[in-house]
Amino acid sequence: MAADALVLEGVHAHYGRSHVLHGVSLRVRRGGVLALLGRNGAGKTTTMMAIAGLLKPTGGRIAFEGRAIEALAPEAIARSGVRLVPQGRRLFPSLSVQENLSVAAQRKPGPREWTAERVYELFPLLKPRVRQRAGTLSGGEQQMLAIGRALMGNPEVLLLDEPSEGLAPMIVHEVAQGIARLKEEGLSILLVEQNFNLAMRLADDVVVLHTGAVAMSGTAQEVLADPESATRHLGVF
Repeated sequence: MAADALVLEGVHAHYGRSHVLHGVSLRVRRGGVLALLGRNGAGKTTTMMAIAGLLKPTGGRIAFEGRAIEALAPEAIARSGVRLVPQGRRLFPSLSVQENLSVAAQRKPGPREWTAERVYELFPLLKPRVRQRAGTLSGGEQQMLAIGRALMGNPEVLLLDEPSEGLAPMIVHEVAQGIARLKEEGLSILLVEQNFNLAMRLADDVVVLHTGAVAMSGTAQEVLADPESATRHLGVF
């Protein structure tokens, strides 16, 4: 069994003639959290889209559990065990909380199988709103539901794109607690996050992108020992 759940090797990606990713390489350790940091436009979301199959790489290799997935369709990647929680959440606004969870369910019988009840245990704020339409939830509740919907696919790797974006500090804390619990359960997570302090609380490893290329990588401990090595690429002062 591979030590790394997800590996990118020299990944390139284009939007038309625009070369966006320039040989990005990273590794998400099994059961670990890798924080993917960078300024706006650095290529973070493009990296997530390439992994999820929503943008086909123009070079390089993406491997999940040692198997190449860069040529697979998005649906096949999701079924294999890689689920994306996209920036902007993209829920079904006219469906209820329960219905949003149910339509995403992919069975994986066993004690760790994700069900709606387990999602409500992870995010108790959703429990009283099971029949409420997703489009009427607060931003924080929608983010929790988006994470829960991805978990209903019983992934081995969870891709989280800006989970704290636009949320009140109290709700950020709730979401962060949920992510920390997922980490404790051994889920492998690739986290794109603008909140540097939040990312560093959750991460085991860090990769910083700058204009579509890896500017630095290391463990979270290494970054915390020399934070300027990362923050000079982030516009953080």
